[in-house]
Amino acid sequence: MPDETHAGLRLDAVRIRLDGRELVAVDRLVRPGETLTVMGPSGSGKSTLLAYVGGFLDPVFAGEGRVICGGRDIADLPAEERHAGILFQDPLLFPHMSVGGNLVFAIPQSVGGKSARRARAEEALADIGLDGFFDRDPDTLSGGQKARVALARVLLAEPNFLLLDEPFSKLDMQLRGQIRELVFERAKRLRLPVVLVTHDAADAKAAKGEVIEIGSDAA
Repeated sequence: MPDETHAGLRLDAVRIRLDGRELVAVDRLVRPGETLTVMGPSGSGKSTLLAYVGGFLDPVFAGEGRVICGGRDIADLPAEERHAGILFQDPLLFPHMSVGGNLVFAIPQSVGGKSARRARAEEALADIGLDGFFDRDPDTLSGGQKARVALARVLLAEPNFLLLDEPFSKLDMQLRGQIRELVFERAKRLRLPVVLVTHDAADAKAAKGEVIEIGSDAA
């Protein structure tokens, strides 16, 4: 986690272009535990911003600007060295692993020993209300349970910040509210800066942070 001197995630004059046309322009500081919401319709370039911050921008786009985390510009680092926690529309659980296996996979290698790693995964499951689910097949889970496991897996990786790419959009209305509350509560508890992209005003309201709107003329 970044120290308090350089806490937060700074998007410093970030610009993303396609064929010379500017799609997204952001210059913001996201403080620990706070969420910056980027709103816009489908195809407006929201996910492209997350791709730039996370380090997986498609080379057809041109990105520039600093991404500062913990006082360090990470914009030129490969994705695996940026320590971003990412949640997508789909939970993307590994189908060939148990629920517990999915979680253990994410735990840093510095946590040694099979029993210690299992204990940490089981603690994470209990924390999201899925105590006893370690050996379950992910295919047997409901949509809400899969979303909870995806969140637990991301947090077990000890990210420095979270990127949320409309992770609530495929849940029904009741579950959407529950998972939103869980995600933002955990981010606040762990003091993680969050960048959320969405087209849903209810997501932005639940995030309780600054909102940037981008136009529909972006790609």
